[in-house]
Amino acid sequence: MSEEKAILLEMKGICKSFIGVNALKGVDLVVREGEVHALEGENGAGKSVLIKILTGLYQRDAGSIVFMGKEVNFTSPAQAQAAGIQPIYQELSTASYLSIAENMFLGNEIKNKFGLIDWKATNKKAGDILREFKLDIDVTQPISTLSAAMQQMVAIATAVSQETKLVIMDEATSSLDDKEVASLMDIIRQLKKKNIAVIFITHRLNEVYEICERVTVLKDGDFIGCYDVAELDKLALISKMIGRDASSIVNFRKEYNAQLETGRPICALKNVTDGNKLKGVSFALKEGEVLGLAGLLGAGRTEIASVLFGNAKIEKGEMTVKDKKVRYHTVNDALADKIILCPEERKKDAIFPDMSIQDNVTMSILKKISKWGFINRKKQAEIINEYIGRLKIKTPNARQLIKFLSGGNQQKCIIARGLCADPDIIILDEPTRGIDVGAKMEIELLIQQLAKQNISVVMISSILEELVRDCDRVIIIREGEVVGELSREEITEESIIHRISEAHAI
Repeated sequence: MSEEKAILLEMKGICKSFIGVNALKGVDLVVREGEVHALEGENGAGKSVLIKILTGLYQRDAGSIVFMGKEVNFTSPAQAQAAGIQPIYQELSTASYLSIAENMFLGNEIKNKFGLIDWKATNKKAGDILREFKLDIDVTQPISTLSAAMQQMVAIATAVSQETKLVIMDEATSSLDDKEVASLMDIIRQLKKKNIAVIFITHRLNEVYEICERVTVLKDGDFIGCYDVAELDKLALISKMIGRDASSIVNFRKEYNAQLETGRPICALKNVTDGNKLKGVSFALKEGEVLGLAGLLGAGRTEIASVLFGNAKIEKGEMTVKDKKVRYHTVNDALADKIILCPEERKKDAIFPDMSIQDNVTMSILKKISKWGFINRKKQAEIINEYIGRLKIKTPNARQLIKFLSGGNQQKCIIARGLCADPDIIILDEPTRGIDVGAKMEIELLIQQLAKQNISVVMISSILEELVRDCDRVIIIREGEVVGELSREEITEESIIHRISEAHAI
């Protein structure tokens, strides 16, 4: 980082406690003008607490904050925004029924001499702001018509128009595909050219190395250090984040199971069409195999999972499970054949946020642990405690509401629910999306353990290095069709990318 760049933000010795829990223990953060600065750490490291203190949502117990050369103590987000600090969160707060222009100037309306909103001027200024970022959008359309990525970009453009000096991007890319991430990276580069600084929080470490100059690492509320990204390789960064040597896990690759060559298929699709995305899909899954599905967003991977789990009906073709032809009409049919799905959108499709961990996990076996309509709480406690230990679920107790767990621990609970049902096949759709690096490693190791227990795994992941590490075979999906297959030593990031790009060049 150039020494000529002035310090924009200096947080020093920040401490914060909640009912006896030390969330931050003397944390420092220094951000320079025009810098993209990564803030990294596992869930629970203190990143969110630090940002909430900076933006006025929390008050610090100790420490100092200097912004643009002046000591500040923001008592509300509005104060922080007025000073030039603009957070952009993963889940944006937008008025979906209002237009793009209305959202951009909500609370800061352009009015005429009569005190009424000047819609012509509002729409013109909104369009001018967006065009500056090469966004040619009809600003009169509802903001809900835009993709998540475009909404992020509109929010950033709006922030810049309000004389913002520091943008905070908290997991802004977690729900975006590769093309949308690339567009967002271009926007961030434009911010740098305008000398606007960015605090960048992400679980995707590749993005840190693509866009960031320095990285501050936190661990369990402690300040580990601030490093130049160019001088810290990924293995060293992960090791600092998790507090131990990560080389044995990062460099891990699944041992090939020679029995798969002669093993019988436990499930197979033959020329399957679902009347929607899938067009003549054929493949077989063997007992104890980890089969990866690779492809671009919208290629049909999730649709395959839906067919396997009975969420979508087969229009043509056939599906066999354990040498038996099946036609699932509901998910209960799949469950009866011991097939489990851990869906991509866990918050929307998998967890019951206002229920406890124990009730979420044991939901798949209520009949097994109930009698005369009453749950055997002792039996339930034995089961949930077993899985809390086995999957290393971090929680004060099993009665904790699941919504208070980190994303990684929520994902472990969903997998535990599936394992409770004693599955033969488990489908994992983006199992590590939006979770920290430590939890990712634990889930990848769990996948290997499942395979060793002769459980078959279908793994859908947009993170190619995970497919390389964890899979026995990878099939390539394009526009609802299987267009390639890789196995054993053939599985590399380069070969997967080549097959995907080759298919799209046809």
